[in-house]
Amino acid sequence: MLASSYNLHKWRRKLVLARAEEKAKSSASMQPSSDVNDTVKFNEELISRPGTCDPLCSVDEMSSQDFEANYQPKTDLLKVLTILAATTMGAVAINHSWVAANQDIAMALVFALGYAGIIFEESLAFNKSGVGLLMAVSLWVIRSIGAPSTDIAVSELTHASAEVSEIVFFLLGAMTIVEIVDAHQGFKLVTDNIRTRNPQTLLWVVGFVTFFLSSILDNLTSTIVMVSLLRKLVRPSEYRKFLGAVVVIAANAGGAWTPIGDVTTTMLWIHGQITTLNIIKALFIPCVLSLAVPLALMSLTSEVNGKAQESSDVLASEQMAPRGQLVFAVGIGALIFVPVFKAVTGLPPFMGMLLGLGVLWILTDAIHYGESERQRLKVPQALSRIDTQGALFFLGILLSVSSLEAAGILRELANYLDAHIPNPDLIASAIGVVSAVIDNVPLVAAAIGMYDLTSFPPDSEFWQLVSFCAGTGGSMLVIGSAAGVAFMGMEKINFFWYFRKVSGFAFAGYAAGIVAYLAEKNFHLLDSLPTLAQVPFLSGS
Repeated sequence: MLASSYNLHKWRRKLVLARAEEKAKSSASMQPSSDVNDTVKFNEELISRPGTCDPLCSVDEMSSQDFEANYQPKTDLLKVLTILAATTMGAVAINHSWVAANQDIAMALVFALGYAGIIFEESLAFNKSGVGLLMAVSLWVIRSIGAPSTDIAVSELTHASAEVSEIVFFLLGAMTIVEIVDAHQGFKLVTDNIRTRNPQTLLWVVGFVTFFLSSILDNLTSTIVMVSLLRKLVRPSEYRKFLGAVVVIAANAGGAWTPIGDVTTTMLWIHGQITTLNIIKALFIPCVLSLAVPLALMSLTSEVNGKAQESSDVLASEQMAPRGQLVFAVGIGALIFVPVFKAVTGLPPFMGMLLGLGVLWILTDAIHYGESERQRLKVPQALSRIDTQGALFFLGILLSVSSLEAAGILRELANYLDAHIPNPDLIASAIGVVSAVIDNVPLVAAAIGMYDLTSFPPDSEFWQLVSFCAGTGGSMLVIGSAAGVAFMGMEKINFFWYFRKVSGFAFAGYAAGIVAYLAEKNFHLLDSLPTLAQVPFLSGS
């Protein structure tokens, strides 16, 4: 699958559970209201219903049955050629003398082959996480052969593993916290307050609610929450598709201006390229414009201006779990507290995220003590539902890129770009355009490896622009981000509809954001805002 589909497995699991709950509720509507509103009876009925799956059970069996029923065999010749190519590369890697003399070529070929396997995942029927891990190990084997000594390669790998593990632990903690809040239906506190049905007003409200929600959650979770809300507010129509497209643009824009809003900004933050207050101050206005410009243009279209029908709720709302408000407050507070923890203690951000997870773990154990029917609301069950495949994909990609950095390949690429594209703003902008097709995680990881902090110091214009472009560039195509891929599956949107109807608006917002950022820097429009030294607890964060 193309760009940013690493989280799609999690969405598929959620969709299976959602369908099971809808079936159970449609049956439960025939029962007395007391039974419908009783959480325990609802869970017992759902567990006993044949052919459905409650949150306590695994969806692997249902997923495999659905896969077998719908799977169409791909071209075997393509698979055979891929396996033969991989085998050939493995045989070449065993030839120590050739690898030692041609390390750069060998690593470039393995990386290109592995990344092709990731891009064409569905055609080859190979899981991208497995391909990423295999690619990472192969690249480090080649590096150990081509390095001056094995001890040097081991030292490089140890250093790279320490940096990569910080990101993986951070993501695992964040995903678990979000999963716990979602299991308690905590996000209903946000979505239930959207009451307007005016088409143009709803367009702007949905956009900015998603924008701020995505600044503290990942863009995939924000998209799933908001698209599910749209199904309750608007009947199937071209207008609802437009609203879903707005969610995609807003989710990507909202994640780019905070250090915890997107994986790429988190990577830059952990590695020291950006700091909390400076990235917020520099990118908030450009990110707002990257959303506001598409919203303004969409408001003029016939789908929104005149043809859309105001409608009442279509579906009934789910019941919030007991103490859901408390869990929502603690979970969101834990996410927001991470930058403060880093500034106060000086410890890496993943320690603050693990602290928040520990607090939430103890809290849920305490408030659900003795309630065996609510095990799904506790952390152990949430750990079984988070996107572990996505975390392993990150691990494989980041280790692969670190091997290229250790071998000096990324530095050579940076020197080439500097010689032929001397303007760093153009390089950063190009990263955003490419991220519409290729996943932004390896692109940003490559940029980190190509340019160290001596080339571009922390909070330099280059790193801030990379953060903006990599985060928002994926909105230009529906396959360019995890949010777009999830929206495409949930609303059955095809690539060409999004390209014809939305891509132009998204590009206009992307360009407007870049222009706004460059104007801020060139005309010093933000010099009157507080500096880091003037803000308590955030200096050096």
